Amino acid sequence: MRIVVTGGAGYIGSHVLKTLDTLGHELCVIDNLSTGHEWAVLYGRLIKGDLEDRGFLERVLNEFNPQAVMHFAASIQVEESVREPLKYYRNNVINTLNLLESMQSRGVRYLIYSSTAAVYGIPSKIPVDESAPMNPINPYGSSKSMVEKVLADLAAASEFVYVSLRYFNVAGADPEGQLGQVYKESTHLITRALKTAKGEFPKLLVYGTDYATPDGTCIRDYIHVNDLAQAHVRALDYIQSTNERAILNCGYGQGYSVREVVTSVKKVTGIDFPVEDAGRRAGDPPSLVADSSRLVQATGWKPRYNDLEYIVRTAWEWERKR
Repeated sequence: MRIVVTGGAGYIGSHVLKTLDTLGHELCVIDNLSTGHEWAVLYGRLIKGDLEDRGFLERVLNEFNPQAVMHFAASIQVEESVREPLKYYRNNVINTLNLLESMQSRGVRYLIYSSTAAVYGIPSKIPVDESAPMNPINPYGSSKSMVEKVLADLAAASEFVYVSLRYFNVAGADPEGQLGQVYKESTHLITRALKTAKGEFPKLLVYGTDYATPDGTCIRDYIHVNDLAQAHVRALDYIQSTNERAILNCGYGQGYSVREVVTSVKKVTGIDFPVEDAGRRAGDPPSLVADSSRLVQATGWKPRYNDLEYIVRTAWEWERKR
């Protein structure tokens, strides 16, 4: 299958590319390299460009003639979205509309959309399933929920079919050591903790210690990036075989607090790095844990790496290699 992968030079997109390549798909990557890296595109053809340029999108889709699109290109940092909301609405919403219009003009029906658990905001029930209302508490989550509404309306009005994958906290790295997480200013807890262990930061700040959780810190569901990549493959198979849209959570159903993650990082690295408590960070819900039973039932997805210590170890091996 010919697949366009937007944002394929980024952390998740590059891992998905590797998985797709092993299955023999023909791949074309669109990335402006604002946060992605050219070296991370190990498979497929990279075309540098921006989704805000409709003419560019039309030319790429016309030339490559894809059968499906996987859309990863987005701004994703919650704290930044609170400070710069317009950046998030422009990139995540307007640029996605450009992509959808270009897909329609070329008759491309299938989309796998990179969404987020941030659309739930502060859910009333944990684990949270897909029937929970979208009630985001930050511009990042709001931008993603807006796109999900657009996708539903477009599917109702046309032959367009999509799967929206709501990621929980993605972590870890390629076990073969080819790929991993690289951000100029990483805000992801595991990566930040590992960089602190390496000495790149003087200390790790724990944002918020007074949440209504067992140890007062935020709880998150961490999913290994390779298991998430497999979920994308399963989602593509699903829409091809059923021609039905779906919204699917991607997580393990197991939550870990910030303090538990810090303990795991110290154990894996063998380094007792400095940790300091700080105030709450804007836009952070106390707890987000997935009920992913719908993903399992609909696609047959079977996670392989549901182990926090393994996730941390693969990320640490990547960090040491860099």
